[in-house]
Amino acid sequence: MGFTAFSIALSALSAHTTAISVVGNNLANLNTTGFKESTVSFHDLVSQSLGAGGGGSTQVGFGVAPPITIREFTQGAIQSTSSPLDVAIQGDGFLIVHNSEGATLYTRGGNLIVDANGNLTASTGEFVQGWSVANGVVNTNAPVGNITVPVGALKAPVATANVSVDLNLNAAATAGPPPDTFSTSLQVFDSLGNSHVMTFDFTRNSTANAWDYSLSFPDADTAAPTTPVTGTLQFDGNGNLTSPLPTDPSPVLTVTGLNDGASDLNITWSLFNGTAPRLTQFSQPSATSALSQDGSAAANLIKVGVSDGGKIIAQYSSGVQVTVGQVAMATIRNPQSLLAVGNNNYNLSAFSALPAIGLPNTGGRGQILGGSVEASTVDIAREFTNLIVFQRGYEANAKVITTVDQLTQDTIALKQ
Repeated sequence: MGFTAFSIALSALSAHTTAISVVGNNLANLNTTGFKESTVSFHDLVSQSLGAGGGGSTQVGFGVAPPITIREFTQGAIQSTSSPLDVAIQGDGFLIVHNSEGATLYTRGGNLIVDANGNLTASTGEFVQGWSVANGVVNTNAPVGNITVPVGALKAPVATANVSVDLNLNAAATAGPPPDTFSTSLQVFDSLGNSHVMTFDFTRNSTANAWDYSLSFPDADTAAPTTPVTGTLQFDGNGNLTSPLPTDPSPVLTVTGLNDGASDLNITWSLFNGTAPRLTQFSQPSATSALSQDGSAAANLIKVGVSDGGKIIAQYSSGVQVTVGQVAMATIRNPQSLLAVGNNNYNLSAFSALPAIGLPNTGGRGQILGGSVEASTVDIAREFTNLIVFQRGYEANAKVITTVDQLTQDTIALKQ
């Protein structure tokens, strides 16, 4: 029995040494972004039966088996950061990354950067997977791949094609003479990114609740004067626009022969937001409440960031923000089966379920929060408590060894 007692105690020393190592690793990663703590599960070895016939009246175990470590994928605290590319996962799921060998790994570490080639990567160099913009569209139905974002790019100008004006025309205005008028203007852009001022003129018509309009373009900006677009707006007794109707053709101002050599413009004036008129006639001073147009000048890239939901947004000096990519996520039904491979990354094991890849906040996947990271789940107080318990276990089993050694020495002494 002496040798059995020795082996039992030695198995306990080995198991508690492993447990202390796990605690040490947890404490070492106390401030590691997205780190998930591991717990230790002990289990005993098969017992042997002593006594006549081996009936089990006296059973002595063979000690403790090497402990099993279980990684706890609980939610870590969300911490705000100053980096626009940092992301935190709130809920289940992982970011998908490819390392330099092309292996697919999974991580909750959200410290992201852009490399010299414009690829979105983890801070340790792995390529974050998702969808990049192609032909102005981010197709999330396509297979995932490396995400490429513009780096120091100049955004090409966009010629104005549609304009809208939300305004009220004073119902108390008179047809004169002279008739009451109201004007407002809007900055539009040509294909070279140069700006021009488009003017909207409104004149009270002698017909009840009617106004004449004129859309004009500066003569100085074209080789020949641009013909204004004119028409009449008719309102009912409640101040609602009744003509033109939403089904009528929208007014279009055609501009040719721009002096700067830009392409001709065809600017459509949208009088309706869907079927709701943008113009009203109430007894209030004529005033504009909103202006919009879809053109833009050439602009320099200012910064790239990840917004909530994992959209990658590029912001330009013109104030325009453009979606240039989308971060993908994966869920794994049994994340405890994953193997930690360093750098905050995990690999699938033989026991792992197949990952389900898709958009954040869909299909059971968690949400991605921009400008944040997920803190480590290590609880320092709990780990110190475990450290004390495992230390006491080690010391107790060391005492067993010294006791058995003493008994062995006493037994040998009996023969002398």
